[in-house]
Amino acid sequence: MYILKFSSDALIDMNELSDTITYTYGMPKTAEKYMRGLYDEIDRIKKNPTLNTIRTNASLLQYGYNVRRANYKKMAIIYTINGDTVYIHRVIAGSMITGL
Repeated sequence: MYILKFSSDALIDMNELSDTITYTYGMPKTAEKYMRGLYDEIDRIKKNPTLNTIRTNASLLQYGYNVRRANYKKMAIIYTINGDTVYIHRVIAGSMITGL
């Protein structure tokens, strides 16, 4: 299994997502369920990060030449693998990524 590390941007992304669902939409139970599903997907990435193919889109290359994207519902999990470590760079709405 791989070691998992989150960038500060990814942690902010996930906190903002949870807060938006909880407070903006007033749905704390939905936020809890959604975040549990998101963490399950991240755990799947941790166990086998090479399942997702390397992306060559210019909008993602800022994260490295071996950047990968996994999806959970409408969210994109942007990550790279370096040795035995998976770096989660961002967790953003897939629609925010251009050129895909």
